[in-house]
Amino acid sequence: MFQQIVDVQREIYLAFAGHIKAFAAGGGWAAFLAFLPMGIVFGAVHAMTPGHSKSVLATYLAGSSTKAHRALFVSLALSVTHVAMAVLIALLALPLVSNSFVDAGSSPVLEVVSRGLLGLIGIWMLLSAVFRQAHVHPEGEGLLVGFVAGLVPCPLTLFVMTFAMIHQVVVTGLLFALTMMIGVALTLSLVALLAVFFRERISHLMRTRPRLLAAASRLTGGLAGAALVGVAAVEISNWITTA
Repeated sequence: MFQQIVDVQREIYLAFAGHIKAFAAGGGWAAFLAFLPMGIVFGAVHAMTPGHSKSVLATYLAGSSTKAHRALFVSLALSVTHVAMAVLIALLALPLVSNSFVDAGSSPVLEVVSRGLLGLIGIWMLLSAVFRQAHVHPEGEGLLVGFVAGLVPCPLTLFVMTFAMIHQVVVTGLLFALTMMIGVALTLSLVALLAVFFRERISHLMRTRPRLLAAASRLTGGLAGAALVGVAAVEISNWITTA
């Protein structure tokens, strides 16, 4: 299954590269715009592969009291930040790409910053689970989690943006990034809704036991915080080891 996803992703990427080349050679808008909706498919498929902070998103939502509509905002914040970071790097800091990015588009520095900030959020969630009477998450916390988790830029968006800039047709890269962001958001929104659904189902089963529900809420919040701290610690430790 994973190999099939990778194969589909490669085919769409190569097709986009071909259309960008054709457009740069004077092929006109018609063919490129006709193929552009495939960027949504590309983004959705790409988001199914490892990465994209899906586990961070699901872990946070499982341990929070975030409702479905707010969970969608969290997934949207993650998707927009994830793709927008790649666009900004390509547009504003392309000369730094060769020095800052290794291993097929990964960014160790941004990964460490992102995971470090997630670790701080995890510590805050742990303290909340231990010391708060009711595990209530302040407004805006979810959007902050989405933004921080999305700081690691999308490598494939960066590749396509760079490819478009090399061929001096930046607008095609921007349009691709926009459609890909929609696809990524669709997949991450599904992850968010599933996390909220399973959390709500468990809560429904426990509503007849309010004390048990309150304890379980604090426990899941604490476990989610511990998981975020663990992810941050592993990422930072790996970076220190390889630095």
